[in-house]
Amino acid sequence: QVQLVESGGGLVQPGGSLRLSCAASKTSFRIDAMGWYRQVPGKQRELVADITTAGFTNYADSVKGRFTISRNNAKNTVYLQMNSLKPEDTAVYYCKATSWTGADYWGQGTQVTVSS
Repeated sequence: QVQLVESGGGLVQPGGSLRLSCAASKTSFRIDAMGWYRQVPGKQRELVADITTAGFTNYADSVKGRFTISRNNAKNTVYLQMNSLKPEDTAVYYCKATSWTGADYWGQGTQVTVSS
């Protein structure tokens, strides 16, 4: 078992930037893919971006060119740099890690609010 702890959310004005971090509680735990999802009330959770151990990335069309996902494999940590934020990026952002056995683990979520 592993816990994921997210940080970095908050309130930012449109056009601003935030950096989210997600760290696994065990650096020795073997994790394959890591990713970020987001959810707004009344809607399904959606993929924002994910990244493999090898560094291959995948982004939702709505964030391409504005968000960058990265990870530190040695620390089992994943980051999401969010630039040019828009009000429609407002959501609770969740970190997900998939272990080498295929099990999914989720963080508790961090609120991102983009508003003037």
